[in-house]
This record gives sequence, C-alpha cells and structure tokens, in this order.
Amino acid sequence: MKTLEKLLGLGALGAAALAALPALAQEATTEAAVEAAPVMDKGDVSFMMIATVLVLFMTIPGLALFYGGLVRSKNMLSVLMQTTMIACVMMIVWVVYGYSFTFGGSTHPIFGGFGKLFLSGVTADSMSATFSAGYVIPEYLFIAFQMTFAAITPALIIGAFAERVKFSAVLVFSVLWATFSYFPIAHMVWDANGYLFAKGAIDFAGGTVVHINAGIAALVGCLMIGKRVGYGKDNMAPHSMVMTMIGASMLWVGWFGFNVGSNLEANGGATLAMINTFIATAAATVAWTLLETVQRGKASMLGAASGMVAGLVAVTPACGTIGPMGGIALGAIASVVCYFFVTVVKAKMKYDDSLDVFGIHGIGGIIGAILTGVFSAGAFGGIKGDDYAMMSQLWIQIEGVLITIVWSGVVSAVLFKAIDMTIGLRVDQDTERQGLDLASHGEQAYHG
Repeated sequence: MKTLEKLLGLGALGAAALAALPALAQEATTEAAVEAAPVMDKGDVSFMMIATVLVLFMTIPGLALFYGGLVRSKNMLSVLMQTTMIACVMMIVWVVYGYSFTFGGSTHPIFGGFGKLFLSGVTADSMSATFSAGYVIPEYLFIAFQMTFAAITPALIIGAFAERVKFSAVLVFSVLWATFSYFPIAHMVWDANGYLFAKGAIDFAGGTVVHINAGIAALVGCLMIGKRVGYGKDNMAPHSMVMTMIGASMLWVGWFGFNVGSNLEANGGATLAMINTFIATAAATVAWTLLETVQRGKASMLGAASGMVAGLVAVTPACGTIGPMGGIALGAIASVVCYFFVTVVKAKMKYDDSLDVFGIHGIGGIIGAILTGVFSAGAFGGIKGDDYAMMSQLWIQIEGVLITIVWSGVVSAVLFKAIDMTIGLRVDQDTERQGLDLASHGEQAYHG
C-alpha cells in the first residue's frame, strides 16, 4: 500500500480513499443490481388497464349488438343474454382455475398446472410479464387482460347456432369447451412452456387460440345441431342492420385493446399493432364491398360489416410482426377468401352457420395465421431480419393451425354429443318458432 501511495502521489486522505475502493465497488455492484431488477412502469400499467377494458367493450356491448342485429327480432334478447352470461361465467371460471390451467407455471407443453388455482399466491404486489426493457406489470392486471380473452372466445361460437339452442346448454358447453379446448390451446401458444410457443409459432393476439379455435367449434356445432326450422324457406334476414353496424364499430374500437394490448407494454411494438389493426381492417372492408358490388351490383352494409370483422380476425395473429403494406395485403386476401366461403361454400354445402362464425372467424383465422409466416419477413415489410427462415416458419404456422383444428374439432364434437345426451342441446320446434326471447327469458326486445 505504501509503495502504491508513493507512486500515485497520495497522502493520508488518498490512502483512506484507496482503502475504501473495495467497499465502493461492492456498493456500486449492489446499486447496479437494484437498477437491473424489474420495475413497474405506471405508463405500461395504465396502457394495459385501458386495453383490458377495451376487450370487455368488444364483448359487451360490441359482440352482443353485432350478433343481436343479425338475428330475427324474436331472438334479439336471447343473443344478448347468452353473450352477457357467457362473459360473466367465464370471468369466474378464469380466476378459479382457468388462469392456472393456462399460466400456472407447469412445464408441461399442454397443461398449465394447478399452481395458481383460486389465484393462489397472487397479491397486489406480485408482478408478471417481464419485458426486454426490464419492466413488469402487476399480475392481477395480466390476469384481468387474459380473462377478457377467455370471456369473448366462447361467446363467438354461439353465432353459428343462434336461434335454436337452449340457454342452459349454451352455458354448460361454454364452460366445458373453455376447460378442454381454450385453456390447453392458450397454454400451448402463449405460455413459455407451451408446445407451440417452444416451436416458435407466431400468434400475437389469438389467431389460433381465439378465432380458429372458436370457428371450428362453431362449424361442428351447427353441423351437429342442425338447421333452423324453416331454413331456406322462411325469411331469416337480420332484423336490424343499424344495430349490427353499431356492434361492428364497437368491435373495431375494442379490437385495439385485443391487438395493441397484446404487446403488454406501450412502445413501438404497440404502435405497429395499432397501425395494422387500422389498415388491414380497412383493406378487408373495401375488398369485400368491391367483390359484392361486382357480383351483386350493390354494396350492402352487411357485407361491409362482414369484411370489417374478417380483416380484424386475419390481422390478429400478425399485427405485431408484419408491416402496414403487408397488413393491407393480408386484410384484402382474407376478405376475398372469407367472402368465397360465406357466399359459395356455405350455399353448396348447405350448412346453417347462422351468423357465419366459421366462414369469417374460422377461415379468417386460418388465413391470418398461415400468412403471418409470410408477411412477417423483412422482404414484405415485416420485422423479421435476414436470418428469417420463411418456409420453416410457414410449416410451424401450419402445424399450429392443424393442431387447433383437430383439437377444437374433437373436443367440440364430444361435448356437443354429451350435452345432447344429458340436458339436451336444442329447443323444440314450437319454442323455436315462438322465439327464444319469450320462451327462454320471458321478455321481448321490442313492443308495439
């Protein structure tokens, strides 16, 4: 130490300072560790709270009014009631065991485990979702955000067999389907230990988890339950396109919570999801309207609303990884394919998907999930770099689509059959002719 003092020209004070260097280094290391620890950002928390409320807005009143306007007036309240009650029941199911089955900490590739049953271990101080910048959000907030996804997905399915199914059967199916189809697929796709997550599948906001999953269940349901009484003979046109347009507009607004919120933090990635949610939806709406004008000679409000939803569905898995030009292309392509299924395939196959859930959500989700692998490439304006293996990613995307189709299809078929054999799925013909509003709820949407 004396030799070092002389060399550096240090006095007694300098020697004391030198002796303190190890302590200062230790303190600096401790401070760096504290700085590196994840911290809560109030901006991200506020952003995610707004996104969560927007997804609820998609369901109630958005989806409820969209579907309600599409059915006949005698079934308006039944659709509103089914949508509302599915959302409420699923919120309870989610916090009791759904969150655990999806994000419970299990290393199993399909099942999230029992670690978070009844939100065990979750407090106002527990944090979730650590980001690249080291920020976190409260776990309660992450739970609430994911809860809104679980609430809307089973509600999407009911549009395929609207106007003919028992209220009790709808609720029982929704709970069982979420348990055996939604939660496992959500774990596979979004949990870090999930099978498809580990494979590298891209599903930013729910193309497989929400739309393909629900769309396949909807197709299975309408096939197994059968057509409405008078289908193909009676007038079954939507009773209020005004209501449907209001609902579609609410869906679009709420979808920003769905897509943008899936970024989980307020940064450039969220703005990419936002612009894509605008532009892909606009392109899909325009494409559907142009096709309808060419084919029918007139552009309908129903067509515009259908194109709008098709675009929203298709961009959902892709919105965080594709560029705006890719968003335009994706929206237009999905709209064309969905239009073909709704107007041609459905007519030829003669199945009664009342509100075109499979034709729009199922097909739109499939197109969106697969083309995410294409338009995410840098060559198409996506965020993936030069090392992006498009063909490899395409196969991963297709694998995710196929797994979802088979899983949801099998689970849905088993559940529909089991419910039909126990409490029964369908109302009798007299009840169906009377309308479910009076028969199931003792009310009417309109008087006079």
